[in-house]
Amino acid sequence: MAPPSGSAAYKKKDGTLTMSPDRQSVSWIPAAGGASGTITISVSQVTNLQQTPASSPKVMLKIFVLPPNNPSAAPEQYIFSFTAGANARAEADAIKDALSAAIQAAKSAQATPTPAAASAEGGGMSAAMAMASAVSSAGSGKNWWDDDKRLGTDVELQQSLLKADANLQKMFMESLHTKPDTLSAGQFMSQFWSTRLHLLRAHAIERSQTRGSYNVLSTLKPRTEDNVTKMNISKEQIQLIFNQHPLVKRVYDENVPKLSESQFWSRFFQSRLFKKLRGERITDSDATDAVLDKYLKADEQGNLIREVHVPHFLDLEGNEGNNSQRRGNRPDLDMRPSAVEKVPIIRTLNTLSEKIMANVAPADRAASAPVGKLDDGTYDELQLRDLRGDEAQNRILLNIRDQNRFFSAAKLAEDEQKRSVEQQDPDKILQDLRSTLERNFRDDGSAPLGKLVDPEEDEEEEDSETSSRRQRHLASKQILDVIKDRRAQAQVSASSDTYGLSAALHSCPETRNVPGKWRHSSSH
Repeated sequence: MAPPSGSAAYKKKDGTLTMSPDRQSVSWIPAAGGASGTITISVSQVTNLQQTPASSPKVMLKIFVLPPNNPSAAPEQYIFSFTAGANARAEADAIKDALSAAIQAAKSAQATPTPAAASAEGGGMSAAMAMASAVSSAGSGKNWWDDDKRLGTDVELQQSLLKADANLQKMFMESLHTKPDTLSAGQFMSQFWSTRLHLLRAHAIERSQTRGSYNVLSTLKPRTEDNVTKMNISKEQIQLIFNQHPLVKRVYDENVPKLSESQFWSRFFQSRLFKKLRGERITDSDATDAVLDKYLKADEQGNLIREVHVPHFLDLEGNEGNNSQRRGNRPDLDMRPSAVEKVPIIRTLNTLSEKIMANVAPADRAASAPVGKLDDGTYDELQLRDLRGDEAQNRILLNIRDQNRFFSAAKLAEDEQKRSVEQQDPDKILQDLRSTLERNFRDDGSAPLGKLVDPEEDEEEEDSETSSRRQRHLASKQILDVIKDRRAQAQVSASSDTYGLSAALHSCPETRNVPGKWRHSSSH
């Protein structure tokens, strides 16, 4: 059922009065103007309703609302005049009846105890079980801005977003003026914000954020009025000063019983100690204070060791108790603190920066990041390498489901070769082999060496088109030709005694008397 709504004027301005879909609030939206004029009243804050009688020509509804910030104050009054003519009375009655029912339901919910409270009062559940139930319910909850339904019905959040975004406010008013008459104000609000839940969620998260720690002393600046120096400071700023500067807390605790609080802060903001903590340079013209100046030499690092937890594995000050300097030995020149006036100021500012950064919320980390203050990279750096064992190989195993796809080419070539061999004719192979033997081996047992020593035997291993192969082939051919010529010259028939020479040359006396070889030949 759609929430009731009607045309109503508030302070002589036309608009629309409508109930929210969840019946938890009533809103008046002006017909003209910005969203800043929208009024939203929570049902839980309504204390009374009044309506003009039926005999009155004017139809008016008065709503009494308790101020949320001051419950003890007098209720505020909102008077709405319905301007729908003949339908004004019906619209007013519908809104009044819906408001009355919502008010009664809210009162009944407040009067009815919760199950946890009832069980605690009746003793039906033990204290331990009640505590466990409470912790369980609290831990299972989530941020309220994750609830889309609540975002769509939170009128106060919607108004805050419209005030913060001028373009969205303009779009809202234009859409409201151009909506069809058959669409009620409640339906329009529901449809408009249903497509902008991400904007409401972002605005809710932005409003829930709180300001972090900052250097509060640098923001405090005195002002002069009528030759009188004045400075305003709040309790939150005082507490922040105590947290950032434990020395100020110590000075305050030691002197406030003797001095009033106003006197202490007045003297502190005019003292040299204040300038030192702010990081300013102290000059001779600065006013002195007998009470506060004695804390100028106080060590701001005194409480740092107790505040900051340092693991003993990394504690470089662990040998401080065995420091030989405490026995009277002067430290080395490089270890002596500098006498420059800016060093104490820099040290103070660095200490303050460390404290501020320590309170900064950590950034979002990866889900696989290690839990704890020490990450894996830092831990690996600090590990003693001599105590490490053999590092295991951190390899990623690759599992292949169908390995045949990666070796299919070689397998296909092998299968093709097998098929080609299987398809050959054995008789033809034997015939080719006989013809090859007959061609290369003669009947007398001799064989042409040039045909047997063929460099083409490595044909499968080498590329026949390469130049190196051609050169080897030519060189082999030349060698074989030379061998053939020498063999032809050395071959002599068994019946011949001329040793390959002509008869005339062999019978020549000069040749026969040649010593050495030919003499040996003539005796033979």
